[in-house]
Amino acid sequence: MFRRSARTLMFVSVSALCIGAFVPAGAAVAPVPRGSSTLHAQKYLGTWGTATEVPGTGSFNVGGNDELDDVSCSSPGNCSGGGVYKDVAGNFQLFVVDEVGGTWGTAKEMPGSPFLNAGADASFSQISCASAGNCAAVGGYRDISGLYQAFVVNETNSIWGSAIEVPGTPVLNAGGLGVIFSVSCPTAGNCTAGGFYSDTPTTIQAFGVSETNGNWGTAVVIPGSSALNAGGAAGLVTVKCPSAGNCSASGFYTDASTHQQAFVVSQTGGVWGTATEIPGTAVLNAGGLALATSLSCSSLGNCSTGGYYTDATTHQQVFVANEANGVWGTATDIPGTAALNAAGKAVLEDVSCPADGNCSAVGYYTDSASFKQVFVVDEVNGTWGTAIEVPGSASLNTAGDANLFMVSCPSAGNCTAGGYYSDTVNTSQALVVDEVNGTWGSAIEVPGTAALNAGGDATIYALSCPTFGNCGAGGFYKDATGNWQAFAVDEVFTKTATTMAEKIVQVKKVVKHKVVVVGLRLSVSGLATAETGTVTFTWGTVTLCSANVTNGSASCSSPRKFTKGRRSIQATYSGDQGYLGSVVSAQFTVK
Repeated sequence: MFRRSARTLMFVSVSALCIGAFVPAGAAVAPVPRGSSTLHAQKYLGTWGTATEVPGTGSFNVGGNDELDDVSCSSPGNCSGGGVYKDVAGNFQLFVVDEVGGTWGTAKEMPGSPFLNAGADASFSQISCASAGNCAAVGGYRDISGLYQAFVVNETNSIWGSAIEVPGTPVLNAGGLGVIFSVSCPTAGNCTAGGFYSDTPTTIQAFGVSETNGNWGTAVVIPGSSALNAGGAAGLVTVKCPSAGNCSASGFYTDASTHQQAFVVSQTGGVWGTATEIPGTAVLNAGGLALATSLSCSSLGNCSTGGYYTDATTHQQVFVANEANGVWGTATDIPGTAALNAAGKAVLEDVSCPADGNCSAVGYYTDSASFKQVFVVDEVNGTWGTAIEVPGSASLNTAGDANLFMVSCPSAGNCTAGGYYSDTVNTSQALVVDEVNGTWGSAIEVPGTAALNAGGDATIYALSCPTFGNCGAGGFYKDATGNWQAFAVDEVFTKTATTMAEKIVQVKKVVKHKVVVVGLRLSVSGLATAETGTVTFTWGTVTLCSANVTNGSASCSSPRKFTKGRRSIQATYSGDQGYLGSVVSAQFTVK
């Protein structure tokens, strides 16, 4: 595997940082962490299209080293993304690209980046889009003096502005090693981001910066992180904001014993609180190397974070920690991973939480044969279940080197994850897997990547799913000439149309020797047995009754009495995750 994103920076060892042995953002590096089910059990699935080279990248990727590092999709078929490419001089530059209405446009060089990136070594970290065409992206670059700086860039109404150096970082970043890892934009023009800077040539610190109404403020050191960071290596890794100026974030620091620990911090009303060690990680992290790799928030003060730590035997294990109503609970091992992780090296790469207490996480572990295998795990109503090997991945991953980098869940129990597997030694293929209604399906190779990936090195590294079964994704592949190229691919889900028949039965009763109508028994039939949702029966603006759909039908009773005449009752089916709603009417006569 081949990985060049700025997100690799967060995994550079503390010892290397302290002696200044920084791995440049654009350098070729080894793969690094970020981020019983069967397919036929799933009721609905999106359909993956065919992966294609990102339009336009072939024209400027003359140096043959191109990748789509991240995408953000605000609605189905409307995404923005970015990455890096190598120009004719062998320098790493930045590009951005938009998808509109399901069609990927032509990638272009990020405006303003050539001026900033005079040192010709840029990296793209992350992008967040509050709505279609309104995004912020972050990363790093090397300036004319050879120093690494952090940038932000905004897209407004589908027009990309010029990348700028993060305000305030020139003062903070005296040591010349800065980058932003993460950004979150809950509304257009209101974002929060963070990363690290170096205040001396051998120490790095965590910082945050916020944008308000389209204006980026001044970067500040994360309160409390300097006190934690006695060992001199800290950074904010991931941030999520349920609303403008209200965020949770996680990162790392090194203590006085130069052990790497994990921290969390909150931002409320645009003001950062004090960073604290994730509760429970000190006990878990006896081996002294922990990192919170990912964080996701379903609502304000309700988040989950996860990552890895080293235990007393120096085995690398995975953990999760939950925040409920603004209070962080104690980090715990992910159930089931100890049994899977026989060779003692596991990483939680990514977590996604669409609802409070309902999350999914992905990553890898090493089995008893020291093969890297991929796992998924779900949290349901606040309780983490048991991690499992991704169904179908073992048969794909015959060479024993796989990873899931990303997971995106638009609703609880409905997720998509992506990464890679290896079918032969030193050959990797792009992988995706879907979860529907809490059941993980079988992993598949991304359609179209086999034809593109003649050189045998492909992965999904960018993924965003705004609604069920509708995702934008991308990454890189190696072509027949040995050059790395960027690709994009979409998953599209189309709901099935429904038909139904309505039946009205008058409920009659003898009153004073007369038969009178005292109510109605209303029903519909003909729906698919897989359909769920509700049917509501109405007479004009009056709701008579509602019923849940079960085995293709629904029925309920109404005590409503009607005067003589012909009446029309309308049945409205709500639709569900896989089926469109529908309406039908029937008439009856009261004599």
